Formats: sequence, structure tokens, C-alpha cells
Amino acid sequence: MKFKFENLIIWQKAMELGEKLTLIAITFPKEEKYNLSSQMRRAVDSIALNIAEGSIGQSGPEYRKFIGYSIRSLAEVVTCLHKANNRSYITEKEFKESYSDSFQLMNMMVAFKRKIK
Repeated sequence: MKFKFENLIIWQKAMELGEKLTLIAITFPKEEKYNLSSQMRRAVDSIALNIAEGSIGQSGPEYRKFIGYSIRSLAEVVTCLHKANNRSYITEKEFKESYSDSFQLMNMMVAFKRKIK
């Protein structure tokens, strides 16, 4: 037995990205524990959380609103990735892989939002 949102590829990808970036964010310097690391972890978790929340008993316009929240959270994550890269908290490889994953997820979420009636 599963909830419907668990079958959504965007939710699955958001969950994967969340776990990957959480592991990266916890390696940031101690002085970033309550700043960039925390912000990135909260934003990346918000992506999957909003996909799930919006899928439960919501009308089309309401569901689109929650997907919009997820999209904005992902944009926040990308900004955090740039900041982490600029501050040399992550490797170039980590940045490129995470950026690529984020870009692909963004495209999928935007397409999904357009299809919600």
C-alpha cells in the first residue's frame, strides 16, 4: 500500500536530492551549522514535503500552488549550492552533480505543474 504521491517521479527525485544534499550540508564548517547548512537542508526537505502535502485532497489550483512552493524551494537550494561552491565548502564535482540533479528536477516539476488541471 502506498500514498499516491509516493508514485510520483518528482517526489522520488526530490527525496533522493534531499538525502544527497543533507549529507553534503552536514560537512560544512561548524560556523555554518545554523546558517547555510541549515537553510539548505530545510529548503531541500521542503521540496518533497510540499509535493506530498499538495497531493492530498487538493484541487488543481491548490495543487499547482504547492508545486510552486516546491519549485521556489528548489531555486533556494540552487542558490545555496552556489554559495557553498563560492565558499569552497563543496567540491566542483559535488556542485556540478547537485546542480545537474537540481536542473533536471526543476524541469520535471515545471512540466508537472503545467499538466495539473
